[in-house]
Amino acid sequence: MPIDFSITPAQKELQQSARRFAHQVLRGVAPAIRHLPTPDERFQATRPFYEALVQAGFMRRLVPAPFGGDGQGMVEMAVITEEFHAVDVNVSLTALANLLGLTPLLIAGDAELQARCLAPFLSPSGAPLAGFASSEPGGSANFASPAPGEGVRTVARREGEHWIVDGAKQWVSSATGWDGRGADVLCLVCRTDPQAEPGQALSVLAAERPTGGWGADCFRHEHSFDTLGHRGHLTPRFSLQGLRIPAGNLIGPQGGGQALVEASFSGTAALVGVMALALMRAAFDFALNFARTEKCGGVLPILEHQAVGYALADAKMAMEAVRSLSYRACQAQDIQAPGAHELSLQAKVFGSETAVRVITELMRVVGVNSYDHALPLAGWLQDALALPIFDGGNMGIRRRQLHDMMRAPGYDPLGASGGA
Repeated sequence: MPIDFSITPAQKELQQSARRFAHQVLRGVAPAIRHLPTPDERFQATRPFYEALVQAGFMRRLVPAPFGGDGQGMVEMAVITEEFHAVDVNVSLTALANLLGLTPLLIAGDAELQARCLAPFLSPSGAPLAGFASSEPGGSANFASPAPGEGVRTVARREGEHWIVDGAKQWVSSATGWDGRGADVLCLVCRTDPQAEPGQALSVLAAERPTGGWGADCFRHEHSFDTLGHRGHLTPRFSLQGLRIPAGNLIGPQGGGQALVEASFSGTAALVGVMALALMRAAFDFALNFARTEKCGGVLPILEHQAVGYALADAKMAMEAVRSLSYRACQAQDIQAPGAHELSLQAKVFGSETAVRVITELMRVVGVNSYDHALPLAGWLQDALALPIFDGGNMGIRRRQLHDMMRAPGYDPLGASGGA
């Protein structure tokens, strides 16, 4: 079977559709949020753009077809992600965060719970939100560890036909919803048996927002982080006090939370590589056009100088390396190749760190004016800086996962390349 790096005609059509939507709609996000002072105001200002995304059918494209959506796999999601993220990271990330928020349900939820929770995301209207509530104040890199170093401290105790949840979460995309009273669906990682071994101590519960939202007595929006980048995307801290969740909303088996968390974050790693690619693509296009047209006090456009040409060539090579690795990881996820998880981790680490380096180098091509927000490069760098530290930080989690793979007795160094 020949190696083929092309996308299908249907994926090409989707690419063009996503590109048109990004340029016609998402381009308006940045000016809409630029002068708003608080994270909540900026997030609220993105709602019309997000609703337009839902109406255009892109939310349904993020829900896999076997669950009632129109999604055809990770490569298709990568195509959408690249086109959206190259124009606006805010609404793009809010939409993609729903995918992570729903993934535990897609992997291990029963049919009735899936149908109920997915319904808002299959509608052609509205502004549904889902969050995967894993991270907690104090850090969660050691999320499965037992006391006293446990990363997950949120506790769920069984009382009759309900779980009662107490704890706090943070850095969970859109978790508090548009009104501060909760997203439509929250998949909560909880410690359901504090005495159990690490591999059986955690479970995931689906919390469905009631009509009107949760009350402040059980769900409290504590703080919205005023982030360096992703200025229109909401990452709040919230607390839970006696939140009641029906017993039937347990996702998968009790004590199966560790495996479910790790499986849920596998596919998203590859998409972070695609996000990095999109930011580099936007920065490269700007820097190339700048070099073609600006003389910077000289006689010729600066593209005629070797130093500038070489810097652009290096940036383009790095960009294409990230593209190949990230799309290959997405395809491996689609066909469930043995090396899919390793490739996804590599795409996340390599792509995110390459984006920070490349955008910094492209700012040097443009010069000191790139430091001014009148040009977009500084904003793209701010957005890129999040990529190595979110969705499982490269140092605390992703490199450790790669290290653990290599320590395993049966590790095949050529496994991700098709086997020895």
